[in-house]
Amino acid sequence: MNIEDYTNEEIVENISALYRDRKFSEIKNIFKEINPTDIAAMYDEFTDEQRILFFRLLPKEEAAETFVELDGDTQESLILAFSDTELREVLDELYLDDTVDIIEEMPATIVRRILKNTDSQTRASINTLLKYPEDSAGSIMTTELVDLKKDNTVEDAFKRIRRTGVDKETIYTCYVTDKSRHLIGVTTVKELLLHEYEDKIEDFMETNTIFVYTHDDKETAANLFDRYNFLALPVVDMEQRLVGIITVDDAIDVLQEENTEDIHKMNAIVRTSEKPYLKIGVFETWKSRIPWLMLLMVSGTFTSMIINAFEDKLSALIVLTAFIPMLMDTGGNSGSQASVTVIRALSLNEIEMKDIFKVIFKELRVGILCGLSLASVNFVKILLIDKMLLGTEGITLLVDLVISLTLVVEIIFAKIVGCTLPIFAKKLKFDPAVMSSPFITTIIDALSLLIYFQLSSAILHI
Repeated sequence: MNIEDYTNEEIVENISALYRDRKFSEIKNIFKEINPTDIAAMYDEFTDEQRILFFRLLPKEEAAETFVELDGDTQESLILAFSDTELREVLDELYLDDTVDIIEEMPATIVRRILKNTDSQTRASINTLLKYPEDSAGSIMTTELVDLKKDNTVEDAFKRIRRTGVDKETIYTCYVTDKSRHLIGVTTVKELLLHEYEDKIEDFMETNTIFVYTHDDKETAANLFDRYNFLALPVVDMEQRLVGIITVDDAIDVLQEENTEDIHKMNAIVRTSEKPYLKIGVFETWKSRIPWLMLLMVSGTFTSMIINAFEDKLSALIVLTAFIPMLMDTGGNSGSQASVTVIRALSLNEIEMKDIFKVIFKELRVGILCGLSLASVNFVKILLIDKMLLGTEGITLLVDLVISLTLVVEIIFAKIVGCTLPIFAKKLKFDPAVMSSPFITTIIDALSLLIYFQLSSAILHI
């Protein structure tokens, strides 16, 4: 069977058919041709009984790689089905940081069983990593790395890599430390290959090493991978002693997690679970969405109060009411455009608090251009469509002017509010994503109504 010629659905159907026919050796051969990540993706299509059997058919190393890619619920069900011997075999093949990630998601009974089936040295390393704050660089690092000494020769380095590299998560990047494990340099296997066996590491190692401290924010560490194209990043303690490394796969996980969190916040959702969408229950989904919905609903009271305050003036010229939704939507959308752009720039460290006046000046000019463009089109649209084609009563040139002028003013204010609130939020140590579309839209809705009614009163004398 050539796996590349089949879709995942067809492979799952074929494996299920072989399972019914008890042809386990053929299933084992199929799994040998599939990447562990793809095997994990298929696991949702199988029953618990099938998952356990299929896992036992995998070679040790491939089984461990597959196990890491499974979701927490599937991992838990497999651990419960494993014998102590099987659990030890899986744990022996896992990298330390992956074991820690699994432990953090498991209930206490499962954690105790995992720790019971690890050796004392591994258990001590796990406990050390678990002590770091959840959002710190230390919490995502691994202690499995290749370290060299500056007076080692290239030949010494290769001997050490061959002797210890089998258990390391990466051997390409090698860190140079002194006798007290202070980080003093870095080199790569490529550099080693390009030098003679008798050359010393200190003669060609890179001494300007970029690193993070154990308590630095993990998102800060992950952003360094994007900036410098690292495959690994050293993590040091406060005395700059090397304690671990962060690998690129963990950095990608952090960036994906942070982006997902920002998307949730920008759409007024409180993230309560790391599970995939279909595995999150209805009650848990309700719990993640209702807080912001409740707050935004209550905050809508302000717009109601503004409309009530100008009720008499609206009744004097009913046609003004018809354009309130359009004005509020346009203002909210304009503010959201500015806020999303600035939030993204903040996350990429493209702007800081000191740049706020540059940002305001830019958005002011953008607001003027957008406002004039929309107002011009709107002015013509109201005359041609609303007045002449639809025959809407009460529309005059002055009414048209008020509506179009409101668009210009509200868009300018919306752009300024949308760009400044995220910057102030970051300055106050809040997540800028909190100042997202729903929140800013609510503020700008109220602002748009105030501008509209004030201009109406001043120009139409109502």
